Amino acid sequence: MTKAADNTQKKKRGRPPLKPGEKGRYQYSRVQKKKVSERQKIAAQKQSLERAEKRLQKLNKKSEALKTSDRIAGKGGVLDETTISQLPAQVREQLQEDTELIFSPNEGPQTDFLASPEKEVLYGGAAGGGKSYAMLVDLLRYADNPNHKALLLRRTLAELTELIEQSRKLYPRAFNGAVFRESKSTWMFPSGATALFSYVDKDHDVTRYQGQAFTWIGVDELGHYPTPYVWTYLRSRLRTTDPTLETYMRASANPGGSGGWWIKKMFIDPSPPNTPFWAVDPDTGRVLKNPKTQQPLFQRRFIPARLTDNPYLAESGEYEAMLLSLPEVERRRLLEGDWDVAEGAAFSEFDRTVHVVEPFEIPYNWPRIRAMDYGYSSPSCVLWGAVDWDNNLWIYRELYDKGHTGESIAELIMSLEYDDPPMTQSVLDGSCWSRHGTGPSIAETMIRRGARFTPADRNRIAGKIELHRRLTIKDGREPGLRIFGTCTNLVRTLPTLPLSKTQSEDVDTKAEDHAYDALRYLCMTRQTGYATSSMFNSIKQQESYQPVNSTFGY
Repeated sequence: MTKAADNTQKKKRGRPPLKPGEKGRYQYSRVQKKKVSERQKIAAQKQSLERAEKRLQKLNKKSEALKTSDRIAGKGGVLDETTISQLPAQVREQLQEDTELIFSPNEGPQTDFLASPEKEVLYGGAAGGGKSYAMLVDLLRYADNPNHKALLLRRTLAELTELIEQSRKLYPRAFNGAVFRESKSTWMFPSGATALFSYVDKDHDVTRYQGQAFTWIGVDELGHYPTPYVWTYLRSRLRTTDPTLETYMRASANPGGSGGWWIKKMFIDPSPPNTPFWAVDPDTGRVLKNPKTQQPLFQRRFIPARLTDNPYLAESGEYEAMLLSLPEVERRRLLEGDWDVAEGAAFSEFDRTVHVVEPFEIPYNWPRIRAMDYGYSSPSCVLWGAVDWDNNLWIYRELYDKGHTGESIAELIMSLEYDDPPMTQSVLDGSCWSRHGTGPSIAETMIRRGARFTPADRNRIAGKIELHRRLTIKDGREPGLRIFGTCTNLVRTLPTLPLSKTQSEDVDTKAEDHAYDALRYLCMTRQTGYATSSMFNSIKQQESYQPVNSTFGY
């Protein structure tokens, strides 16, 4: 055998060659297995590290986005499209990536309401404007702060149930882990913040919150309360020791209701819509000030709501059609958001464009009359009227103030009449002649100071009918009553005065009726058809007035 042939017969080292279709089986030593295992571990750790770095970058972006949104929210802002567009690119991307759109405010008033930084804000006007839902959202302003404690009120339990059901659809989505405790009617948020849903039926029920403190207080349908007592009392419950929290009061309301008169006085009359103003006392019109520093206390804002602000209701037109079918007063109130028309308004004939006129100089020979409704804790109202030759009554002056004794208001009356002709008649609420003890009555005190009065006709039904007669326009003729625009309180309160719910022929005496009572006394003093042509002719011939009352000398 040759050497070459012998070489081909030698056994080759290593793994034997694989036959066609045969899978190889590799056997490694312990050392080789350990090396492979270490390499695999290193590769897995590298992948894990890369994933961690990506997560860290994403968390950094999210943190920056959250800090930005918190900064805006802390200043009372809203992350609307305009605000987001001004943010850094990576912040915008993160917000768009991570944010689930739960609620987006409608453009206009709803956005303005949620962004308002004022202490007290009223969101009111037409029905269907999205007011109640905006209240639920505004409550969440500081829900990520454990010291946030909110209170949301309605008038009745049935009305409150509707708000709770709406919150069940919203709050768990906005805050994962938010729980509503039925027994306490309270929402518990993951941060530790709370929101109490409750109701106050009568004014004195609000005292159940005595000793409690809230950072946010909201009253839905504020107009259901006939007096401002609930609102002003709740203001005393608004406080916090957390310097990072601002305290707010929010309310929604439609024009009218038993409380429409004081809401209009507190929020509507002082300033144009959507314009902040310093809070004023609704009775005196004076700015509320800190008694120590004499600085204004806080600001208010009124934001009007319209049906067109809510595209979800306005788009189909069905809800608008329903409102259009209502009687005129209800339509103006609920569709147009007209605060000059109250629910069940006692004097729907009143038209500001017709019955309110610019002041002018009253002719000297027009008979002058005066009427007064007295109050000390509540405002006193004195109205001055003049009767023209067609027996029309013109109200040309008003005095509206509280805290006056009989002496002080008599002196004020006399100072205002210093250059006036003598009063032909002057009437005062008959209760002012009542005596308590042996001293003089209020009426006697005023007469001694020169402000002479006789008892007014207090027939409420007849007085109301007479006022209706003077306000009514027939056959294109001018009305029998006109009011100077300077008589602001009479112009403000008369159109919003509601009817009594128990006496259909009378007004609601719980409303602000002081100016109305004085006007009613005037109308009963100079009833339609009272004056005769002979009386006016005799007055025309006189160069000056002569006393017509021998007792009082006027």
